[in-house]
Amino acid sequence: MKQLVECVPNYSEGRDKNVIDAIVAAIETVEGVKVLDVDPGEATNRTVVTFVGEPAPVCEAAFRGAAKAQELIDMRKHHGAHPRSGATDVLPLIPVAGITLEECAALARGLAQRLWEELGIPCYCYEAAAFKPERKNLAVCREGEYEALPEKMADAARKPDFGGAWDLVAQKAGATNVGARNFLVAVNFNLNTTSTRRAMAVAFDVREKGRKAREGGSLTGKLLKDANGKQIWTPGTLKGTKAIGWYIDEYGIAQVSMNITDIDATPLHVAFEEVCAKAAARGLRVTGAEIVGLVPKRVLMEAGKFYLEKQQRSLGISEEEIVKIAVKSMSLDDLKPFNPKEKVIEYMMADDKKGLVDLTLDAFVRETASESPAPGGGSVSAAMGAFAAALATMVANLSAHKRGWDARWKEFSDVAEEGQALVDELLKLVDEDTAAFNRIMDCFSLPKGTPEEKVARDKALEEATLYAAQVPLRTMEASLKALPLALKMAQSGNPASASDAGVAALAAVAAIQGARLNVRINAAGLTDKAPALPLLARADAIVTEALALQAQVLDAVNEHI
Repeated sequence: MKQLVECVPNYSEGRDKNVIDAIVAAIETVEGVKVLDVDPGEATNRTVVTFVGEPAPVCEAAFRGAAKAQELIDMRKHHGAHPRSGATDVLPLIPVAGITLEECAALARGLAQRLWEELGIPCYCYEAAAFKPERKNLAVCREGEYEALPEKMADAARKPDFGGAWDLVAQKAGATNVGARNFLVAVNFNLNTTSTRRAMAVAFDVREKGRKAREGGSLTGKLLKDANGKQIWTPGTLKGTKAIGWYIDEYGIAQVSMNITDIDATPLHVAFEEVCAKAAARGLRVTGAEIVGLVPKRVLMEAGKFYLEKQQRSLGISEEEIVKIAVKSMSLDDLKPFNPKEKVIEYMMADDKKGLVDLTLDAFVRETASESPAPGGGSVSAAMGAFAAALATMVANLSAHKRGWDARWKEFSDVAEEGQALVDELLKLVDEDTAAFNRIMDCFSLPKGTPEEKVARDKALEEATLYAAQVPLRTMEASLKALPLALKMAQSGNPASASDAGVAALAAVAAIQGARLNVRINAAGLTDKAPALPLLARADAIVTEALALQAQVLDAVNEHI
């Protein structure tokens, strides 16, 4: 899985468009980073920028943005309504996909050190990146704001984690707070009421902080305090959440407005179900939810699978269908249309470049039939493997939904999930096989006028040829995994679909034997035969295993026909 990190820096400039544009332009100079949002605020004199990418490009973009902010913003002249301590005030890294919070914390610390060592910007590390427990709280790091920095830098207990001299660089740039935190999901739950008070009551029921404790648990009883005179609070039911109730004129309804600060402790669908339950206990109904901003794909995937499980339906359906189930189950389109391509970070990051698998079936076949050498047998073999896995998955899904087989839905759902994963893998190999061929072709255009250039060209060609042999072997491995699924469906799946399981087996073996030819022809092109030997041996073993499995599948199919 590709690693994705979100960065949401806050810059202490919200009025001068030229400065804001220059900072954003500096971020966009980094290849592989996509700016998703730029939100300037005049009263706060602060701009929040959101960008996403893989870890290394994101850290580089964060550094370049901070360098440009240091150049263009003078904190000695800054005034605004929002608390701030630096030109780049906060710089959080947020895990989106394929990376942990702990890994983001390590990246944040490295980024803070680089800002100090290369730019001279003092830095505090906060939340998950904090070196000191008390600095997990951003407010502690930013206490006293910019104006308190001279005093804090002179105090060994309060000076920044990196830097500490109140020199001209610090005076102009201030101090930056670099941190790592979990993704925050902002969501509003729509209620069938106009009462802010009742919406607030539901918010108090669920938010982690809860409500002020009162005598007898009543709403009007005397407030309870501990032995030190400190207010006692009754916690709510959802960890990692903050919530209030409000009325929205635009929609004419009250909402529970929630920030989920820990989506591992409280996934979106868990919050939705709990707000529904607490609202119902107060005679209210949640009519839907409104996601504010963007969410990682897993938020909707987890929700979709949760509701499919509640329905005892197969989870082995397409990603698009799972997301659709999530949208409909939580009525995310209650107030306005919900387009996942505009709300899910991974979809917004998707490469606009179209591949073979994005073509219609007609276009793919005709492109194969053209005089172009690619797509060729390797890509077609991967496509046949994908069809094999898809057919086995189809039989599993039909079996999971067969009347009278409700008790077995999980058994078939597990098979369908395995099948869907294989479909995804093999579809990627359709384009990867063609890319491997094109990589070989590119090597032939490399210069070879000098001995050094010839050596470099030969080395690149050898590496590309080896890669072109490895890719179809991966197609063979993935297609082989489809055969046990086809066998299980032929033996215990819906008997009416037994022939489909048989076709799955035939397609898988065709994919394997076709891909094997591509392994062999590319291996033959290697100057050094040593790396080819294990590839060829594994390819032969896969074919033997596949033929044996195919025979078992066809035997089982023939018993049903």
